[in-house]
Amino acid sequence: MTTPTMPAPPTSLAGRLRWTFADGSVLVGRELGRIRQEPGQLVAALIFPGILVVMFGYVFGSAIQVPGGGDYREYLMPGLFSMITFTSVMAVMMKMATDASLGVMDRFRSMPMARSAVPFGQVGADTLVGGLLALVIMVGAGLLVGWRPHNGPVATAQAFALLLLLRYALSWVGCYLGLVVRDERTADQFVPLSLPFSMLSNSFVPTDGMPAWLRVVAECNPVSAMTAACRDLFGNPGAPTGDDLPWPLAHPVAAVLLWSAVLLAVFVPLSVRTYQRRGR
Repeated sequence: MTTPTMPAPPTSLAGRLRWTFADGSVLVGRELGRIRQEPGQLVAALIFPGILVVMFGYVFGSAIQVPGGGDYREYLMPGLFSMITFTSVMAVMMKMATDASLGVMDRFRSMPMARSAVPFGQVGADTLVGGLLALVIMVGAGLLVGWRPHNGPVATAQAFALLLLLRYALSWVGCYLGLVVRDERTADQFVPLSLPFSMLSNSFVPTDGMPAWLRVVAECNPVSAMTAACRDLFGNPGAPTGDDLPWPLAHPVAAVLLWSAVLLAVFVPLSVRTYQRRGR
């Protein structure tokens, strides 16, 4: 009786890329299957955007003046889009840490699959499943409360493409953190830290009334750049104007592209290397 042997990995760069993409696609399908088996995640995804819109749009909105005038909920929605985008860090970190603590990562390493496929698959699943689903639900909630994009379909598509690009880059940050933490209970302690990061920005209130030192922090926050880019592309009130704006707010689209490129350049190799070293 002969023992089956594992196929040798491809040696060419193109072959390795195809191998990684094929195995990563299988892991994306795994996440889709997880949603079907755990419908509570889908229900939470449906409820959460509505809670955010009601809480911020109707409770806080009655006391907040939009710079230059306009409807607060139209001012708010780009901030909520950005906030949902930044939840990818915690979402991917929790999934990677959970898989590591349950031994799923060790099982993947024992299979004849590309080592880099696991982080690529997990990040791709969050972008395609979590990111798209969250945006669709949030758009529906925004349309119900009166939000509208005003600059046409091209600018609107560019805004959503920026949101997905930044979410993809941020997912790699969460992937690396989850591989480092390797414990879902420890990762769970980091979840509340995402809220102050999102709140300390121009997403919900103008930064003009903040103390000088806090305003600098808020204006350099990538959440502020993403929010400003969305307001500009959607044509919603609150888009930054003036000659004394910091560079990220004066050029928000370029700032988001730069943030995304830097995060990908740093955390893609870090995540892949960390995953490979954990198996040694």
